[in-house]
Amino acid sequence: MSLVQKLRQIVDQNEFYDLLNPLWDVHTITGALKLFFRELSEPLFTFALFDDFLNAYRIADRTQKIQAFREVNRKLPPPHSETMKKLFRHLAEIILHGTSNRMQPQALAIVFGPTLLWPESKSKDVTLAASMVYQGQVVEFMINEFKSIFS
Repeated sequence: MSLVQKLRQIVDQNEFYDLLNPLWDVHTITGALKLFFRELSEPLFTFALFDDFLNAYRIADRTQKIQAFREVNRKLPPPHSETMKKLFRHLAEIILHGTSNRMQPQALAIVFGPTLLWPESKSKDVTLAASMVYQGQVVEFMINEFKSIFS
């Protein structure tokens, strides 16, 4: 069993765990977090709002785009909205330390995009390849504009 799976099992069974324990390095914790989001029956960016998030991203004007993201976020169920706010606050904090951790917004978006945002079916008007591109772009924009979107 990998460390990621072991951590997941401990959390799932409500056993005590200490994320400051050296056993759980940053890669293990990140892997477990991504696994959690990937295994949700519905993504954090809900199926119903998938197109709304993509349409908000397609807006050219930055101010209007931020407003559109705010409006879409308000449509999310409260648990999704609160989780999203906490996650993106954390991701925004990570990029503040980009020179030391080598994590830039685009890299985080590539890593987290597919685990947070995906279409309900491949029969949507957006092809799977196109949706993969947008997954990263939406997440990157939200990381970069965290304060504007979630204020």
